[in-house]
Amino acid sequence: MIKIERNRTKMPGRSSKKVSSMLTRGRKNFFKDGLITGSGIGEPSLYHALVVIFLEFFAWGLLTTPMITVLNETFPDHTFLMNGLIVGIKGLLSFLSAPLVGALSDVWGRKFFLVVTVFFTCAPIPLIHINTWWYFAMISISGVFAVTFSVVFAYVADVTDESERSAAYGLVSATFAASLVTSPALGAYLGRVYSETLVVAIATAVALLDVFFILVAVPESLPEKVRPSSWGAPISWEQADPFAALKKVGKDNTILMLCVTVFLSYLPEAGQYSCFFVYLKLVMGFSAEAVATFIAVVGVLSVFAQTAVLGLLMRTVGAKATILIGLVFEMLQLAWYGFGSQMWMMWSAGVLAAISSISYPAISAFVSMHADADKQGLVQGMITGVRGLCNGLGPALYGLIFYLFNVNLNDKDAVKLSHSGSHSNETTHIEDISVIRALPGPPFVFGSFLVVCALLVAFFIPEGPLGSTLKSNARRSSGPTETPVDGNVGGPTSVPLMHPLSLEEEIAAL
Repeated sequence: MIKIERNRTKMPGRSSKKVSSMLTRGRKNFFKDGLITGSGIGEPSLYHALVVIFLEFFAWGLLTTPMITVLNETFPDHTFLMNGLIVGIKGLLSFLSAPLVGALSDVWGRKFFLVVTVFFTCAPIPLIHINTWWYFAMISISGVFAVTFSVVFAYVADVTDESERSAAYGLVSATFAASLVTSPALGAYLGRVYSETLVVAIATAVALLDVFFILVAVPESLPEKVRPSSWGAPISWEQADPFAALKKVGKDNTILMLCVTVFLSYLPEAGQYSCFFVYLKLVMGFSAEAVATFIAVVGVLSVFAQTAVLGLLMRTVGAKATILIGLVFEMLQLAWYGFGSQMWMMWSAGVLAAISSISYPAISAFVSMHADADKQGLVQGMITGVRGLCNGLGPALYGLIFYLFNVNLNDKDAVKLSHSGSHSNETTHIEDISVIRALPGPPFVFGSFLVVCALLVAFFIPEGPLGSTLKSNARRSSGPTETPVDGNVGGPTSVPLMHPLSLEEEIAAL
């Protein structure tokens, strides 16, 4: 196994907590034979990572409305089932490949894998109006490389001190949310005024700009002196095993309860975010503009909840109570989505959903406060590994439940459902629509039941030290704790101040 020594030079200047210093400062230049290693503009810094994230997810955000249209036109009879399968396959492939990509980036450098992950993640975009079958096939296959966040977090760890890293992850999350607060609304407006073809062309151009920016402007953050001398150097296959962290879950009761809580709460959350905006349009009768506005409003509220509300609760009631509060709001919003049949109910539930987004950051904070320093990476790796598995299972579960309850409406049926006075001679869907009126969202109701189970488990989580029964050398098997790419999907080994918003992340996955 390659052992990488990281000799960090203390950053000069002002307090490490200042955001401006993190944006403009990177590591000091590393020289080899008098030359700066790697290409790019300036020193590697947090600024480069923020631009990469913003452009990639801005491109995908533009396609929110065209994606819903194409999905329904391609699979009119099984829209939700196929959506669940497509996103589920993508999530499982990402879960399986992320550890290997992370291990290889420790050997070959971050820049190469930034190019690869961004290119293949955005590769399906131009196919949406060329060949829809190839588009959906490419979305599923692209999951092998759709792990940009893992590489970006590694890049951020390379260019920041450990004391700055939590704030830096918060900036990445905020940039990620900002890109998706504006782009769906812009895409919907351009599609209505001009055409969806123009929206796809702009999204493609933004994606290409992102790749070009990485090639030309982003410098390598991992110095050659801490990398092996050749690309053929061996890697630790244990580090590349996606199930390596999950295998250790049962070795400590507290960690086991935490992971069960994450699984039961994030499984319905992952399924919800994979299909919810399709659900709003096809079942609730939201217009494209209303869906885009909903994304923007809930996104802004989620950022507020994960900063101001989370901080207030952590200071007043503590981490465990904050976890329970987040789970209560998640249960309420899922039940409201499941039984709600009016648009105002969806908006009200959206507020609850934003508040419920504090659950995972609260769990991360709980780990930070109760895990020993040498166990933080291991425990965080287990939790993010469970989340990665849910990203594959959740969408498929929701698609299957929608299918079993015959919730497969097209745009015409959505109009009938949203206008109670409408009449039609078509009688084949009357029974299905009656059922939908009584229980519009059966997967959300099932998800609320899972969150109730998560609440029961979380209530009995002890507040003692985590990982006390784990072997002292277990940390080595989970990879170095200073590098966020630890074999888990989208999660750093050090605890972030604010986890990337699942709401926008799942939109972007499509």
